[in-house]
Amino acid sequence: MNTVVAVMQLLVAAAFVSIPLVRHRFGPTATATAHAELARQGVRPGVLAENGMRFDAGGHETAVPVAVAAVMTGLAALNLAGSGWAAPLTWVFQAIVLLGNGVILYSNLTAAKSVRAAFLRKGDPELARVDVPALLKAAEDGFPAWTWVLQNVRHVVVFGASLVALAVLA
Repeated sequence: MNTVVAVMQLLVAAAFVSIPLVRHRFGPTATATAHAELARQGVRPGVLAENGMRFDAGGHETAVPVAVAAVMTGLAALNLAGSGWAAPLTWVFQAIVLLGNGVILYSNLTAAKSVRAAFLRKGDPELARVDVPALLKAAEDGFPAWTWVLQNVRHVVVFGASLVALAVLA
């Protein structure tokens, strides 16, 4: 049973590092297409960087998924070693991963609304006139089409593997 839980945790770890790898590889292209869209809208492209909006794998876009992957890998090692700490730590961290992935999914589904609200909160008239759906669509177009399939597969793997791991422990 510990082996099944460990395999599920390694699947979660792999799923979490998949998106930063894609963002690292294709993020510059997505940034370029977003900048082109801003230029089309008559907005300075530099306004994104000035306000912390990125499409690459920098900052928390890499740190958080890598940290989650490291924790899941560590838990998998504990499960494979048959440690007494494995089960309670799996319950805690697997539940956190489930909740966190729910937040990620919600964020993905409400991206245009939340980016628009963030831009308006800044009080910057230049940001206020950005057509956010067009900006996000342009950035999305900078990634290969299969990236969005990968994102959905990632969610299925994280939710499914986490639930399997917890069910095996129950």
